[in-house]
Amino acid sequence: MKKIEDLFIIENYYNELNMQKIFIDDMKSDMRLLKFEKHEYLIREDEDLEYLLFFIQGKAKVFKTLPNGRSLLLAFYKPFRVIGDIEIIKNQSATGTVLALSTCYCLAIPMEKARLKLIKDNKFLKFTCESLAEKLAAVSMNSSINLLYPLENRLASYINESLTYGDDLYIDFDENLNNIAELLGSSYRHLLRTFNTLCKKGVLKREDGKYKIINKALLKDLAGDLYQDAKFL
Repeated sequence: MKKIEDLFIIENYYNELNMQKIFIDDMKSDMRLLKFEKHEYLIREDEDLEYLLFFIQGKAKVFKTLPNGRSLLLAFYKPFRVIGDIEIIKNQSATGTVLALSTCYCLAIPMEKARLKLIKDNKFLKFTCESLAEKLAAVSMNSSINLLYPLENRLASYINESLTYGDDLYIDFDENLNNIAELLGSSYRHLLRTFNTLCKKGVLKREDGKYKIINKALLKDLAGDLYQDAKFL
């Protein structure tokens, strides 16, 4: 994580996103701009949050560890999202893990200041209710997807949402296939069979131990709108 102490850039983001509409008082002076590199954690489950984060640029995925030790994919995040809304309301540690899939930027308010100033801010609390409702709907939908959709569609959506276009079309996973199988609620062997199915259908091609996308249109068709993050603000 890199802190960018540039008040001009912070003010530009603040005004461009019309963030004043979610606060009673002007919060610009309390904000920092944080930069997270690809594969860097924005927050980790069960750790105390240093900042209340406003996710303004990039792409990240959210997952949670279950009681049996396995991880489950909850959502993909795109701007604009709040990270830490549950934690600020309940005064608790992080309830999930957020991992950057590309370079990400967040406006951030130190959690101590956020709890002091925002817990009494009716505009912010209303916004937080809307934020939590959006997240609940997204998590409920994604949980249903994990139960009801074939792994072929879930894997296609996972690949599609994980991509940062502009790079080559080799899939650069930030974890091993066992972890991906866990996130998608699958076994490792079933995941490998599904990768092979996508190769046979002409969506992917295996080269030098990596998977390359050779038909983006078909990948998107198979992915549909699964796992897509709901947007607001």
